[in-house]
Amino acid sequence: MDALQQILTNPAYHDYLAILKGARNGFVYGVKVRFPHAVVMSILFGRGDWQSRLRNIYRATKQHAFNLAKFVTLYKTFLLVQRKANGGKERSSDTFVAGLLGGYLVFGERNAVNEQIVLYVVSRVVSSFLPRATRQPSPDVSAGSVLKPLPPDSRYFTVFAALSWGAVMWLFRHRGETIQPDPALA
Repeated sequence: MDALQQILTNPAYHDYLAILKGARNGFVYGVKVRFPHAVVMSILFGRGDWQSRLRNIYRATKQHAFNLAKFVTLYKTFLLVQRKANGGKERSSDTFVAGLLGGYLVFGERNAVNEQIVLYVVSRVVSSFLPRATRQPSPDVSAGSVLKPLPPDSRYFTVFAALSWGAVMWLFRHRGETIQPDPALA
């Protein structure tokens, strides 16, 4: 046990242990997010007997959890490799490259779970371009600080919400084959 404690507290292993911790956290988060969603969707819109519904809940939860764990593992590994290749310094493009490679390898396969995750990520990216209610300098995330999200300026958010709903309802009616089906909109 003492040898394990030495490994866990040794700074030389910090980056590698962070990869393992990230994988575990990705898996846990995937279960926490997907399982309740899959249960509710199965109850409200599921087809078939309860045994097949339970299999679908398990399959979707497992896929979501493992995909997030794989992504975090690859992302942190790619960051580490790039940092080591750059003499121990992280460049601003490293996060983009690591996310690009991880996203391609893990979420590049088209299936229902990956589509939902990618659509969620796209919505976060698009909404990040909305002007914020207040302007504060972003703290250095690598220094261990926690970022508190700044809400969008309510004037711009109102327009964004209206355009989003107007567009999705128009697409639903006139080009339904181009959008992901959502039983709640039916």
